[in-house]
Amino acid sequence: MTDSVGPVLRMSDDVEAIVRAIEEDNAGEVTVIDRGAYVRVAGPSPLRVTRASIARNLGRDYRLVELEALMSSFSGRITTSAEEISWSRKGERKA
Repeated sequence: MTDSVGPVLRMSDDVEAIVRAIEEDNAGEVTVIDRGAYVRVAGPSPLRVTRASIARNLGRDYRLVELEALMSSFSGRITTSAEEISWSRKGERKA
């Protein structure tokens, strides 16, 4: 996936639920590479995850600043709001 975008997440108790949420929000079109200390999530641009889907998968309220703290890196351009984070290739805009 040379044109893929997405986050690199440090391992934590919430990572599995976050990955499930990303898969749900993107119709499962993601690749997950578990490297032990971190997980790389990649998919076609634009890739997105919503606060609501993470909260649903965790079974508790969730603020996206928590996800930002887990991201050690990402590929693409990131756009954040209180309700959604998205990654896209340079020059693409959210519809």
